[in-house]
Amino acid sequence: MTRERPRFDDVQVGDVLPAQAFEVTRADLVRYAGASGDLNTIHWNDRVAREVGLPGVIAHGMFTMATAVRVVVDWVGDPGAVVEYGVRFTKPLPVPDPGSARLDVTGTVAVKDDAARTVRVDLTATTPGPDGATVSVLGRARATVRLP
Repeated sequence: MTRERPRFDDVQVGDVLPAQAFEVTRADLVRYAGASGDLNTIHWNDRVAREVGLPGVIAHGMFTMATAVRVVVDWVGDPGAVVEYGVRFTKPLPVPDPGSARLDVTGTVAVKDDAARTVRVDLTATTPGPDGATVSVLGRARATVRLP
């Protein structure tokens, strides 16, 4: 069954998008490195990552950013509807081996622009920290979406 895409007239400030949890593995990082050409050693070598002060291998910032916006793309049903997207990188996303890192993403409609027929969705992207506390990995994550 296909979910109906949101329409501008039906969306309200404060609407919450369906939350998603993404499991990120080292294999995901390898695929992203190959596709992006970002072969920085901190994304695949624990020793080098630790030598530069990281907790271990971390996900690429742009990979984390792209994963987070999937919540918006899945909600709107069309990646072309995203007309602007930006984030601040606040903390790295450590990816253990073996295992995976969990990226939890939520989104809320924060602004509705009647003239442009767009909405701004504010995203929150977090991961469980080593002590179990929630760690924010992206700040000011905002996507502007044009809706029919």
